[in-house]
Amino acid sequence: MLTLNLLPSSSTVTFSKSNQRHPITKINASSLSNPNLLEIRSQNQRNLRYPSSSSVFLNKPRGAASHLAETSNVNKIHGYPNPVGASSRPRPTCQIHDSSTNITPFNNNIINHFPFPLPSAYYSPKPTSHIPRAAASEEGESEVSKPNKTLQLALVFGLWYFQNIVFNIYNKKVLNLFPFPWLLASFQLFVGSVWMFFLWSFKLQPCPKISKPFIVALLGPALFHTIGHISACVSFSKVAVSFTHVIKSSEPVFSVVFSSFLGDAYPLRVWLSILPIVLGCSLAAITEVSFNFGGLWGALISNVGFVLRNIYSKRSLQSFKEVNGLNLYGWISIISLLYLFPVAVFVEGSQWVEGYGRAIQEVGRSSTFYIWVMLSGVFYHLYNQSSYQALDEISPLTFSVGNTMKRVVVIISTVLVFRNPVRPLNALGSAIAIFGTFLYSQATSAKTAQKDGGENKS
Repeated sequence: MLTLNLLPSSSTVTFSKSNQRHPITKINASSLSNPNLLEIRSQNQRNLRYPSSSSVFLNKPRGAASHLAETSNVNKIHGYPNPVGASSRPRPTCQIHDSSTNITPFNNNIINHFPFPLPSAYYSPKPTSHIPRAAASEEGESEVSKPNKTLQLALVFGLWYFQNIVFNIYNKKVLNLFPFPWLLASFQLFVGSVWMFFLWSFKLQPCPKISKPFIVALLGPALFHTIGHISACVSFSKVAVSFTHVIKSSEPVFSVVFSSFLGDAYPLRVWLSILPIVLGCSLAAITEVSFNFGGLWGALISNVGFVLRNIYSKRSLQSFKEVNGLNLYGWISIISLLYLFPVAVFVEGSQWVEGYGRAIQEVGRSSTFYIWVMLSGVFYHLYNQSSYQALDEISPLTFSVGNTMKRVVVIISTVLVFRNPVRPLNALGSAIAIFGTFLYSQATSAKTAQKDGGENKS
């Protein structure tokens, strides 16, 4: 035990130690200037800073408070400041139970003698790593969430496909009875507009902020959407649904051509992927039983309209990215209705009354005709709404593959429902065109990935 008594300079300073290892018991304060004592003081200070291993092992371990008090008072006697990080108050002690650490109370006594601060790892035990436990919990959560994600995607694709099939079937049923595609297309846009106003009014869908620049930016995309929609309806009214969808699968060809004219560059594999589309569509067209030039041109013009809508939307709506896809489609439908209905009245308005009488007479019950018309309008909007929601939930590549498979499902379903005769070469051409669409989606996704990778590197 070390005892220090500090008295005025005229008095003596007693310095005693219980083990009596050092024979010095009494030192006069005035004799501190003695060179021999100065040498002893320097040696003591070096021993305090860098203790030898023998002295540490021979002494009993002492508490942290006692050790710090000794170090602080001795340094005051010799005129040196306290070690860095030490204070007159005792250091809080802790009990270390982690067997993985190399820090013990003995080692802490050594560290406290260093005149410079050491990293915190030397003063405290190594923290126990919780990473394996966290990783295991994350893996467990991912395993639980995987089935939920798969189920969600299955529901999204299932609704999308089902709504598209229902629309194509009842749209064709109505056109077989009432061959006025301009009025039917206008009614479908009207139903979609009413549906969106219903969602906005009851706050089931957040209503976007409407401004003059937003409406002006929508005028171009809405015009091309109108052209694409009415052209597809005209094609449906003149040829089989399956043939229209085979021709509409050539939309990537028009996308690549128009985008190239506007300055976009595509690698060779993208151009090669559209060759099967052209070959398949050509083979399907020349072998189609219900072939009609009006139906062919309607499907081709529909492709042009929708491709220009997509290109123009990317250019004119860049500053309105806060508007989600469903609201954007809702306002496009409203403006498209304002475009289409006046033209529909001009083109075929004089024939509607007579055509309605024939349709009711042929179907037998007017309620059946009304239900078919309503179903075509409701499911037209619903399948477009589902496609936008699917695009929000999945990647563009998955969406493209899903859209390709959707055409396959629709073609097979309508062939079975309407019992359209299909020749072997016609089926082969349809399969080649659909396969080319799949190759195109793969090639464009690779191009997008390379572009994103280059931007990240830069």
